Amino acid sequence: MAVFVYAENINGVYKKAAFEAVSYAKAIADQAGETVTAISVNPTDSSDLLYKYGASNVINIKDEGLKSFSAKAYAQAVSEVANGNIIVFPHTTDASSIAPMLAIMNGHSLITNAIAAPESLSPFQVKRRSFSGKGFMHAKAEGAAVIITVSQNAFGVKENAVSGSEEVKNLSVANEDTKVISHEQSSGKLDLKEAEIVVSAGRGLKGPENWGMIEELANVLGAATACSKPVSDIGWRPHTEHVGQTGKAISPNLYIAVGISGAIQHLAGVNSSKTIVVINSDAEAPFFKSADYGVVGDAFQIIPALTEKIKAIKG
Repeated sequence: MAVFVYAENINGVYKKAAFEAVSYAKAIADQAGETVTAISVNPTDSSDLLYKYGASNVINIKDEGLKSFSAKAYAQAVSEVANGNIIVFPHTTDASSIAPMLAIMNGHSLITNAIAAPESLSPFQVKRRSFSGKGFMHAKAEGAAVIITVSQNAFGVKENAVSGSEEVKNLSVANEDTKVISHEQSSGKLDLKEAEIVVSAGRGLKGPENWGMIEELANVLGAATACSKPVSDIGWRPHTEHVGQTGKAISPNLYIAVGISGAIQHLAGVNSSKTIVVINSDAEAPFFKSADYGVVGDAFQIIPALTEKIKAIKG
C-alpha cells in the first residue's frame, strides 16, 4: 500500500496546506506501515520542508508547460508519477480541481473534505464534512485505490521529521486545453483559506473608509481579513476576501464577524470555523444562532476598544 501526497506550492513556495496534507498522509502511512511520497510541480522551496512533516520521498516534477495552471494537465502529470493506491490532496481551490480529474483518469474512488485520520484502511473509511459544512458523514471507498482531499485547518500541521530523498522528473505534459484568463495568487498577505484567525465584516461598517479598524484588529491578532458577498459586490473590498457559499469556504480556529447579519449563504462558507464570535448592533441578527459568543453593540465602539485591550495584553 503506497501512500502519495500532492504538495501544492504557489509560485514555487509551499503553503501551510501542503504541510497539513503531508502530515495527514504520514498518519495514513503509519497506520499502514508504509512511507510517504510527496509530489510537487515546479517547486523552488527545499524538499527539507516536506521531510519535516513526514515525506520520506519527494518527486519534483519539472515541466515548463505547467507554469500556467490547468487541472487536466496537472492531473496528467501527477498520474504519470503516482502509482500508489492512496493519494492525498489538500482541499484548496486548485488541488480540489486536480483530484476529481485524477480520479476519473484512473478510476479511483474520491472522498473530499476529510477532517480526521481514516477510521479504517480496508475498506477505506473516513469522517468528512458534508452539506456545505453543516453536517458530517462517514464515507467509505469501494474501489481498490482512493484519493482524499483534506479540509484545511481540520487535521492540523504535525511535525514528524524523517530522512528523505529527492527525485526530479522532467515531463512535457500537453497543456493546451485550458486557457487561463486570470488565476489569483497570494499577494503576500496572510492566505485567507489557511489563516487560523479571520476577522470579517459586512455592510454594518457603512462604508469602505471604515475598514481600517478591521485591518488593525486583524494585524494585532495575526489574522486575515474577509468580507460578506454584498460588500465585495459593491466594491468596498476585493472579491478575493469574499467568504460564503459563492465565495471562499474557510475553517479557521477563530472567526470574528462584524456587522454581518448571517444569511445562510454566508454561513455555508464559515460554519466549519471552530469558534465563531459575532458582533452586531441587531440583537435579532440570525448569525447569533450560530455563534459561540455574541456581542450586541456598536462595532465602532467595540472594535477599537477590543483592539486596544489585545494590544495591552500583548504589550
